[in-house]
Amino acid sequence: MLAETQPVLDNLASYGAAGLMGAMWLWERRTSSTREKQIEDAHQRIMSDGVKLEALIDLVEKNTDVLSRLLAQKPQP
Repeated sequence: MLAETQPVLDNLASYGAAGLMGAMWLWERRTSSTREKQIEDAHQRIMSDGVKLEALIDLVEKNTDVLSRLLAQKPQP
């Protein structure tokens, strides 16, 4: 990633401290936007997993209920 920004840094560094600060700001914005995208993707996966987990919990509860009713109907020896 640094190799991609090297020409930009060289050009902005020719403007002195202001150019260097501008380059640092551009680099920070690029990396933070990448990080924001990663966080957004992770959030979407977590929300998707939550829906799947709710469906699994519902299924287990229904199965438990059915098994309980079957065992209650079974005659005891």
